Amino acid sequence: MERTITNPVFEDEVRFVKTAEETSGEVTELEITLKPGGSNELHYHQTYTETFTAVDGKLGVQLGPKGEEKILEPGESAEVEKGQIHAFFNPTDADITFKVELRPGHAGFEQSLRIMYGLAHDGEVNGEGMPTNLKYLGVIARLSEMRSPKRLLKVLEPLILWLGKRAEADGTRDRLVDKYCR
Repeated sequence: MERTITNPVFEDEVRFVKTAEETSGEVTELEITLKPGGSNELHYHQTYTETFTAVDGKLGVQLGPKGEEKILEPGESAEVEKGQIHAFFNPTDADITFKVELRPGHAGFEQSLRIMYGLAHDGEVNGEGMPTNLKYLGVIARLSEMRSPKRLLKVLEPLILWLGKRAEADGTRDRLVDKYCR
């Protein structure tokens, strides 16, 4: 399995340094290279803590729904507890590299990244990198245990999770895992 994946929509790169399987579930460690202006949406995780560490360049981390921003210098870290709303971003005009550590490790999150990036390569996402097939979005939401605090997505969340459950029952999830995670 590839250790490094890229997303053609965002032009970012994720390298799997340590996987949940390799660490008996203790940790997932990723190294991410993010383009200028790159970011992700505010979200939270249900079952794991994330620690962001700037490696090369400054990393922005937004914490809480009101958006308190921290700019991390190389070597500095920010820990995000499970359930805490957050996002990351590149506040500079150059590529940056940072580490992300999930504790405990989370194989489902790892699979969700591989599926998202694979779908992006296959043209199965919109301009914001979201799957155009809602069943696929449901698979990713269930695998990653990641949720959005945005009101509209909160309203749609039960439907998306239900579609993900249907995708498990009809074999869609297994097909996505076989195609993108093996």
